[in-house]
Formats: sequence, structure tokens, C-alpha cells
Amino acid sequence: MAISKELYPSEDDLLYEEELLRNPFSLKLWWRYLVAKREAPFKKRFVIYERALKALPGSYKLWHAYLIERLRIVKNLPITHPEYETLNNTFERALVTMHKMPRIWIMYLETLTSQKFITKTRRTFDRALCALPVTQHDRIWEIYLRFVEQEGIPIETSLRVYRRYLKYDPSHIEDFIEFLVKSKLWQEAAERLASVLNDDQFYSIKGKTKHRLWLELCDLLTTHATEISGLNVDAIIRGGIRKFTDEVGRLWTSLADYYIRRELFEKARDIFEEGMMTVVTVRDFSVIFDSYSQFEEIMVSAKMAKPDLSVEEEEDDEEHGLAEDEDIRLDVNLSMAEFVKKVLNGFWLHDVKDVDLRLARLEHLMNRRPELANSVLLRQNPHNVEQWHRRVKIFEGNPTKQILTYTEAVRTVDPMKAVGKPHTLWVAFAKLYETYKDIANARVIFDKAVQVNYKTVDHLASIWCEWAEMELRHKNFKGALELMRRATAEPSVEVRRRVAADGNEPVQMKLHKSLRLWTFYVDLEESLGNLESTRAVYERIIDLRIATPQIIINYALLLEEHKYFEDAFRVYERGVKIFKYPHVKDIWVTYLSKFVKRYGKTKLERARELFENAVETAPADAVKPLYLQYAKLEEDYGLAKRAMKVYDQATKAVPNHEKLGMYEIYIARAAEIFGVPKTREIYEQAIESGLPDKDVKAMCLKYAELEKSLGEIDRARGIYVFASQFADPRSDTEFWNRWHEFEVNHGNEDTFREMLRIKRSVSASYSQTHFILPEYLMQKDQRLSIDDAKDKLKQAGVHEDEMAALERQLAPAANNGNAKDSSRKVGFVSAGVESQTDGGIKTTANHEDIELPDESDSEEEEKVEIAQKDVPSAVYGGLARKREGSEEDGDNSADANGKDGESRLGALARLKRLKQA
Repeated sequence: MAISKELYPSEDDLLYEEELLRNPFSLKLWWRYLVAKREAPFKKRFVIYERALKALPGSYKLWHAYLIERLRIVKNLPITHPEYETLNNTFERALVTMHKMPRIWIMYLETLTSQKFITKTRRTFDRALCALPVTQHDRIWEIYLRFVEQEGIPIETSLRVYRRYLKYDPSHIEDFIEFLVKSKLWQEAAERLASVLNDDQFYSIKGKTKHRLWLELCDLLTTHATEISGLNVDAIIRGGIRKFTDEVGRLWTSLADYYIRRELFEKARDIFEEGMMTVVTVRDFSVIFDSYSQFEEIMVSAKMAKPDLSVEEEEDDEEHGLAEDEDIRLDVNLSMAEFVKKVLNGFWLHDVKDVDLRLARLEHLMNRRPELANSVLLRQNPHNVEQWHRRVKIFEGNPTKQILTYTEAVRTVDPMKAVGKPHTLWVAFAKLYETYKDIANARVIFDKAVQVNYKTVDHLASIWCEWAEMELRHKNFKGALELMRRATAEPSVEVRRRVAADGNEPVQMKLHKSLRLWTFYVDLEESLGNLESTRAVYERIIDLRIATPQIIINYALLLEEHKYFEDAFRVYERGVKIFKYPHVKDIWVTYLSKFVKRYGKTKLERARELFENAVETAPADAVKPLYLQYAKLEEDYGLAKRAMKVYDQATKAVPNHEKLGMYEIYIARAAEIFGVPKTREIYEQAIESGLPDKDVKAMCLKYAELEKSLGEIDRARGIYVFASQFADPRSDTEFWNRWHEFEVNHGNEDTFREMLRIKRSVSASYSQTHFILPEYLMQKDQRLSIDDAKDKLKQAGVHEDEMAALERQLAPAANNGNAKDSSRKVGFVSAGVESQTDGGIKTTANHEDIELPDESDSEEEEKVEIAQKDVPSAVYGGLARKREGSEEDGDNSADANGKDGESRLGALARLKRLKQA
């Protein structure tokens, strides 16, 4: 065949041709030649490739480039084109020398796969696996498996290839199983999956857990039950149920589904029942029950949808049927179906018209749901008392079932592990017999119940009480009392010794100290016994040291009802010795009220001793009612003076938050008994007794109202002045409004201006000193205390005697009895220092006053001329006498120190004079 002129070398190619003539085995020269001719037609390049490969048949670079260009040419051609055959021949020629190159094999195999040559491709894959080393096989197998998974590849071919591949790499068994499932080869898929699960060393490359593989196997076995044989499906699924407890419900339904698909319906029902009786979670039970009920509904609907056998067919069967006395086993012409039909004809379980039976099954299943659900909860915890009670309630109306349930419950529940109160099972069991008038069996149940070792004594005591109540309901009073005596009997020494040797003390050994049992017993004795037996029970309770304050009170009331008053009071005495506060409070109140009611004034001294004893032992927060009761006694049967003394003691004994209320009661009673003037001393005592500032202010307002009602306007104004230090004008507007109203009604222009000045002064003191402090701190440092005044005078160099005079000037009406309250605010204007003999006005010391020269003071004294009238000393009572005594003591001390007979100066004036000197 002549070669076309186009394929001959051109003048431009002569340079490359000359070099190749000189060195035809140089890969570099051939490659430079091909690069230079890259724009030339392929046919010309084809000639160059062929010449080069003929000179260098072992060059991978040349073969690879040649095959790539060949593949590029056939890329858009149909697979039936002759070029594909040429390409295949080229690959075959290349593999003569390139059979160790996996890339060449891969290109060839992919090309053959696209050409759909099954046999040739398979054989080529085999050649490649034989030619390449094992380390390169994974690259070939990847393409090989893609090839056999294509449509049109025979299943047997694919299976053989996969089996060969698993011998090379067994870890890809999951891919094979997926292929089998996809190919609907259920038998081998199930066998392979079962072998995987039996292999303890298997590791899933796809990250599947054993649990997931188990579920896949169960789904496979149940879904294709009729197509898989040779595997013990029942054993496999039961093994999964034992191993994987979180999917128990699903596995049970899968096993039942397996038998349903094999049309073994009775076996499926047995599986459903077994599953419901073994699961321990409500979720699994719900899954099984829903599947079971759905299965029964489908069975009923399928039976109802199936047309009945016509009457003609039945008659035809009867005509062609065998005689009753003829043995059908001798008829060899019968088929198996006909044989079964003839044999089972007439049996009720094989009745064709069994719709009613199936409906009854479904209804029975639905009715059993509460019982089955309760069984699941009891399997979770068989010691749950509440669930046992609910189970009994399910069988309401069926006493036989209820008795069986109670019997199982008391046999199963361990009192030490019980959740709830196990004794209630015994009580309910006995009450069930009692409901049906079987008292003898109820007593047997109670007798067994009291022998059980419970966790607490209270449970055992409850059973004894219920037993006694049952006897009372049936009018067996002697039997109830005998039961209580038996229950409260103390164990003998021999029994105690035996139990101590045993080491495990039952609750029966502590029953005789059960308070619940004794209270029930004493109620029975009060109702059914006599006084002596009841007293013996009460005494026994007190001797066992289990009495409560209520029992003491009940005992005393019992004795009082039977006119044993002194015995009742002795019981009260024992009670107050046994108990402490706060438990003894009710005993004291009852004791004192009963004693006063009984004896009145006949045994007044004894009553006083009782009250004194009561208030001495009572804490501060519980002493108020006792003092009120004590004062009421003195008012009714004693002396009014002693009543006032009791009230005075009460005001000091009660806690601070109750003092105000106690003082109000004290003042009210004093005003009623001794008149209003007597209350002044109480008001002053209350104000100086250490009340909280808020209560002091309230007391001052009441005191001022009292003085105003008596017409003592100046005294009322002085009280308002004193109380102003506790009232911040910004927050306490009520106080200042009342003072404002008082000055409008009873004052003049000067007193009103003085009120406004004091208001500004107090407001300034609050705003400048305490503007960021809370109210209780704002009221804390309003005025100098006595100790603060002493400290400041010491720093100024004033001697001690002068400081004593200053103290008397700052607190002229200080009560000697309250000297221990050193932090008391000074400045209160007492009733005994309103008037002065020197004609000047006595004012309250104010440490915030501006210090002015002496001349201004003297000028003021000259300008102010106010006529004063002394108030009768009878109004002030003992305070005026105290004031006169203190002034005399001050004069004597001044004479003793060698002072001149000049008038006594105030502390501020003496301090100024000392500075000037």
C-alpha cells in the first residue's frame, strides 16, 4: 500500500530526522520531535509515535502519551467504531512491555468497561491481577467491583468476583452484603450478616455498631421470612433481645412479624404475649401492644372481608364427601389440602366462621391493657406498694383476683426495700375480707401482719391500731382492749436476751414505746375502761418517757372531770418539770388558768409562786401572756399596787419589739385604776427605757396628747421639742404636721417660730451629716451622749468635777435606776425642771448651737422678760423631789471644793471662762 505524501517528513523536519538518524534510540530527540509536531495532524504524529515506539518499545512516557492521544480521538465516537478496535490493539501491544504499569492497565480496563465487552473485560481484569503485584491490586479491584455492579452483568459473575475479592480483603464484607441485598439474594445476605455478628473480632469500616447490624439482620429475617431458610431465626432474635436491652420492644415485634409472614399466627400470638410479659419499660410495652392489637385488627378485618362459602358449595361438599364411617386415610387420591380439610372438619378451632372468636380475642386484649401495663411497672420495681394497690383496683369487682393479688403482693414486697408503706397492703388485705363479712380471715391476716419485721415502728403500730378499730367496728370492745394490752406489753428479759444475741433487733422489740399505740390505747381506756385503768395507762406513758404536752394536759383534764383537782395539779407540776420551752408553754398556760379558776383568792400566795416560777423559766419571747395573766390575777384577787409592779416587770422582761405594746397596756391599766396623772411616770419611764427611736417618738406623741388634754400646754410643747430629734422632716411629715397643728391651736408667734427653727435645725442635721445613710443610722447620732460630752471636755482640759456638773446640766431628769443605759440620748425635758427660780428660760442643750460671745448672751437675757408662774409640785410628784435633792447635792459639792457663794454657772459658760483665763 502506498504511503501518502502528507506523511513524509517536510523540510522543517529534516533537522530532527538527521539527528534521529545519528541517534535513533534517544528518547529526548523523539520527544522534542513530537513536541515540535504537536500542531500536525494525528496521522503524521501517529507515524512518528510508531517509529519512536519501534525504536524504544520500553518507554512508558511514549506509550502513555500515545495512548492518551488515542483515547482523545475515540472520545466522541460510538463504541462500534473501528477506531475502538485499533485502540484495543494498541493497548495490547503496549501491555507486552508495560504489563507492570498499573496506570496502563487501568486505562485499558476503563476503556473496555465503557465498550460493554463483559467476557473480554472480565478476562482482562484477571490478566491485570495476575500481572501486577499484590500491592497494586486494590487499584484494580476498585474498578473491577464497579464493573460487576453494572446492570446487565450476570449475578453469578458478580458473586464470584465478590467472593474472590473477599479473599483478598475480608474487611469489605459489608459491601458484599449490601450488594446481596440489592440483588435480592436474601439467603446469602442473611448468612453473611449472621457470620459477621458471630465474629467477635469484626470491625466495621463503615462505622456500624453491632447493635445496628443486629437490627439489620432482624429486619432481613422478618421481612423475607419465607425466602430464608437454614437459620434459627428464633434463637438469633432472642439472642439480640438478651444482648440489646434498649430495643427489646422492636425485636419482639420483629420475631412476631417473622411468624406472621410464615402464617404461624398462633405462634405469633405466643410471641406477643411473651414479649408483653417480659419487657420492663412502658415504651417497649407500648410498641409490642400496639403491634399486637394491630395484628388482631388486621386478622378480624381480613376474615370479615373474605366472602363466605356459598350454600351450594357446602351442599356440593356434602354430596361428594365421604361417609362418616369411611376411613379417609385409605383414599390415595386426596391432595394434602383436602386431607387436612377432611380431618379437621368439625373442630371448633378450625371453624371457618370464627369472626366472633377473633373479635373476642381483640376485646380481651384491649381489656387486659391496664393489667399488662401495671405488670410492666411491677417488673421495674416489685417493691412498689402504690403499684400493687393500683393492680388490686384494676380487679375491682373480682374478689378472687384481688385476694390473689394481695397474696402475691405481701409475699413479694420486702418491707426493707419497699417504696411506700408496706403495712398498707396488709391493712387493705384484711379490709377486703372485712368487706365480705369474713372477720375470721381478716383476723388471720392481721395476726400474720403483726409478725412481719417492718422498717419503722410506726408501720407496725398502724397495723395494731387498724386491727383494734376493726374489732371496735364489730362491737368487740373487750377484744380491742385486749389487743392494745397485748401490743403495749413490754418484751420479757429472756426475749430481749435472745434478740441481743441474734444481733438483728426487729421493730416488735420497740413497739411498747410507740406513742401512736399508747395514745390509741388511752383513748380506748377513756371510752371503754374505768378511771383507774385509764390512770394506769397515763402513768405508764409518763414512766416510759414518751409523753407529750398534749398527753399531760389530757391526763390533767381527765382527773379534773372526775373532781381530782389536786391530782390534776400534780400532773401539771410533773409536766412542767419534764418539758422545756417552747413545749411547756401550753402546759403552763393551762395550769395557771385552771389553778386560778379553781382557787381564786383562796390560795393567792400559791398562785403567785406559780406565776413567779413560770415567768422565771420562760424566755423573753414567751413571757408576755404569762405576765398578763399574772397581772389579771392581781387585779381580780390581789392588790392594784402589785398589779402595777407586775406590769412594770413585764415591760422590762419582754423583747424590744413588744415593749411598746406592753407599755400601752400598762398605761391603760394604770389610768383606769389610779387615774391619768399616774401615767406620767410610766410615760417618762417608757421614753427613757431604751425603746427603739420609732417607738420613742410614738410614745412621745401619746404623752403630748395626754398633757394637752390635761391643759399642760408647756409640758406638751417640751415633749414635742424632745421628740423632734427622732423625726426627719423629709420622711416623717405626720409628726411635724401634728406639732404644727398644736402650735396653731395653742401657741403664739414666738413658739411657732421656735418650732420652725427646730425643724430647720433637725433637717440640717439630717441632710448634712447623714444624707446617704439609712433611717436607722440617721437617728443614731442626733445628740451627744453623756460619754461623748465627757470625752470632748477631757480633750479641752476641763476637770472631772466640772464635767460632773455638765452631766447634771445635760441630763437633769436622768433616772438613777436607768444609769446602766449609758448610750441613752440626752436632751429630754422632764416634768421636774420646767420652772426656775432665777427667772430665765430653761432650754434643752443643743450641741449644734453656734457659739456666740458672752455679751450677746447677756443682752438676750436683758431683753427677754417673761413672767413665769410656778406649777404646783403635786403635779410632778416624785420627780420634783428628786430634782430638789440633786440641786442640794450640787450646792454642797461646790461648797466642799472651796467655791465662792456666786450663782452656779452652766458647763458651757465655765468652759468659755476657762479658755479666756
